[in-house]
This record gives sequence, structure tokens and C-alpha cells, in this order.
Amino acid sequence: MNAFNAARRAILQNHKKSLFPVVNSPTYRKMHIRSIPMWSDNYAYLVVDDKSKDAVIIDPAHPPEVLPALQEAISNKEVNLTAIVNTHHHHDHAGGNEGILAKLGKLPVIGGRDCAHVTKTPAHNETFAIGDNIKVTALHTPCHTQDSICYLMEDSQTGDKAVFTGDTLFIGGCGRFFEGTGEEMHKALNVVLAGVGDDVRVYSGHEYTKSNVKFGASVLQNDAVKALEAFADDCRNTQGKFTIGDEKQHNVFMRPQDPEVQRATGETDPIAIMTKLREMKNNFKEPQSHKL
Repeated sequence: MNAFNAARRAILQNHKKSLFPVVNSPTYRKMHIRSIPMWSDNYAYLVVDDKSKDAVIIDPAHPPEVLPALQEAISNKEVNLTAIVNTHHHHDHAGGNEGILAKLGKLPVIGGRDCAHVTKTPAHNETFAIGDNIKVTALHTPCHTQDSICYLMEDSQTGDKAVFTGDTLFIGGCGRFFEGTGEEMHKALNVVLAGVGDDVRVYSGHEYTKSNVKFGASVLQNDAVKALEAFADDCRNTQGKFTIGDEKQHNVFMRPQDPEVQRATGETDPIAIMTKLREMKNNFKEPQSHKL
């Protein structure tokens, strides 16, 4: 219990510290990430290189909620929007491309081959830049859709790193296998994303942490899962608050080697474990609280 309480305190303290400060931050900070909530649980992200003000907007699916923030930042000369970036073609990620282009004019659209109005599909591990300091690496992660791409962003000046995972990796969970297999998701999570570095912050496309950790706790009860559950109960927003290293500790889909996960699934092969976990999650019913 002491370990759990210490882990919970560390996470709650950590969530108050933004790795990526506001645009008006000191000059030694170069990369700024602004999350823009959409609907009830979607996120678009505005990523800005502070030095050049060059910026991209990631998954601006709902223009009525995204455009006000973009237009204000552009009119105030806080950003020079250089591209739309999509993690995959689903409407709640790429469906706003047309509306953004209609209001802001011609922009490159970087994303998977099936994304609306796409002009560039980067190859796996292909890189491009945002402004002077941000290196972006495209990571192909087919499964949720076959055109899913995650984007690893690294600030050359500060070393700050973030990965935008769309519907491939969520905090404490992963996306449904709409167009893929357990083998593909295992590779996406436990080879591709697991290999980017434990210090990389995770920015996913939806706020699903509370429901994800309820499922996770039904499979695995370690201190990291308990701490994530406490965090999700206390804090509404989890984007950018956890790292790939954290996911390896509290995300059951990234723990195929864990004996407790193996017992829960009845499997030992990592691909079979991934397949079984997704089936279990698809059929999981959250426990109902009974309050008088």
C-alpha cells in the first residue's frame, strides 16, 4: 500500500507540470502542444515550434470547435499554420479536413492514404520538420485502420519528445481492431511504439482513460494500474500526462510478459494475448457503483 500511495502522489504531482509550456514561455522552450477538445472525448492538437511559429494541426475533426482557436492564433501572429496532419482516415479524425481547408485556404494534408484531401503519405520512419527545431517521424501502425500513422516529435534544442497516437494507443488501452489483427496491434504497441523511448509523452486521440483502467484493473492489479485508476478518478484530462514508459507499466495491452496478464487471458504467446485482451475488452461491462 505504501508503494501504491507513493506512486499515486508522484503521478498527481507530475500531472501538474506541463512538459510543453505555453507559447509565451521562456526562449529555451521550443515546442508547444495545445490540446483542443472536440465533442465529448476527442482531441485535436496544435503543435507549434516557438522560434519560427510554424505549426501543424493534428486531427482537426470538428471545425466548429477547432477553427476559433486556430483563427485566433493565426490572427494574433502566434502561429504560421503549415499543414494538417491526420493519424487515420476515420471521420472523427480526418472528417474536418474539408472544413478547415475551406476556411483557411490551401494547406498540405499529411496522413494515411485514405484520409480526406490527403496530399502526402509519409513512408514508415520518414521524417519531416515543423519549423527550425521539431523533427517528426511517421510511424506506421496498421490495425485500427490500415492507414494508421503515429507521429513521434522531438525538439532538437530541449530534447522534449511526444508521440501522437490517434486511435492506436490510448492511456491504459488501445484501439479496436477494425481493419487489422492482434499480430498487427502487438507490433504497433510492443515493437514500434515501445521502441521510441520510455520518456516520450503520449497524446492520444480520445479521452478513454477512466474506462480503460477499469478494464485494466480487472486483468491486472499492480501498483501502476492502481495509481492510474486513482489519477483518472481525480483528473479529467490525461493527454500528455503519461509516457511510453508509464504505458509499459499500467497498460495491460503492453504487458504480454506479465504472468498475471497471461493467467487472465489463458495465453502465453504475445499475439494470442493481444487478441484475447481485445476480445475481453470488447465484451467488458464496467462494474456498477451502488450508492444509496
